[in-house]
Amino acid sequence: MAHTFTCLYFHIVFSTKFRRPTIPTELRPRLWSYMGGIARENRFRALAIGGMSEHAHLLLSLNPPMPICTAVQLMKAGSSGWMSDLTNKDFKWQEGYAAFTVSLSNLDSVKHYVDHQEEHHRKIDFATEWKLLLQKHGIALPPRDSR
Repeated sequence: MAHTFTCLYFHIVFSTKFRRPTIPTELRPRLWSYMGGIARENRFRALAIGGMSEHAHLLLSLNPPMPICTAVQLMKAGSSGWMSDLTNKDFKWQEGYAAFTVSLSNLDSVKHYVDHQEEHHRKIDFATEWKLLLQKHGIALPPRDSR
C-alpha cells in the first residue's frame, strides 16, 4: 500500500506546578488560543483546549510522525514561556500528563467536555476529576495521587 491513513485522537490532561491555581480566569481564553497556535505551527490539530485555574485539557489530532510525548512537550514548553512573559511570573506546568485515546464516535462528547470545563467544575474539583479519569481508563492511581 503506497499511502498511510490514520485517525488518531487524544484527550490529554495536565496540571500546573503543584496544582496551584496560576491560570487567571481572564487569561484562559488567550492561553487556550495560544496553545492552539502551537499545534498549528507544529502540524497537528487542537480540536478543543480548555481547563481551569490549575489544569488544562487538550483534544488533539496527531499525525503518525508526531509522538504524543513530543506534542505535549511542545504545548507545555511553549505555553509556559508565553505565560511567564505575559504575567512576569515563573509559570510552570507539573511534570507528566495523562493521555487517553478517543474514538471517532466519542469525539463530540469529549470535545463538549473540554469546551465546558467551567460548567463541569461547578460540580467536581480537579483532584476528583483526575482520579475519575484515570479510573475510567483503567489506570491505577499512583499512591501520592490518591489524596
